Amino acid sequence: MENSYRFFENKDCKYFPCHKGLADFNCLFCYCPMYRLEHCPGNPRYFEKNGRRIKDCSDCTFPHDPEHYDTIMQILRET
Repeated sequence: MENSYRFFENKDCKYFPCHKGLADFNCLFCYCPMYRLEHCPGNPRYFEKNGRRIKDCSDCTFPHDPEHYDTIMQILRET
C-alpha cells in the first residue's frame, strides 16, 4: 500500500508489528484514537482491577487495518 495521509508503515519501529495477522499494517493510529470510547468498532476486552473497569485493546487490530481509515475518521468527527 502506498504511503499517504491515510497510511503509514514504520518497519523500523522496535515494536513493529505490534499485532500479528495483517498483510498491510497501518501505523498511522499507533495509539488508538478510540481508546477513550466505551463502544468502539474494535474488539477490546474489559477486566476489573481495584474496582475499576479497564479496557484492554492488546488483541485489537482495527485501527491498524488500512481499510478502516474512513470509519475511524467518521467516529472521530462524531465524538
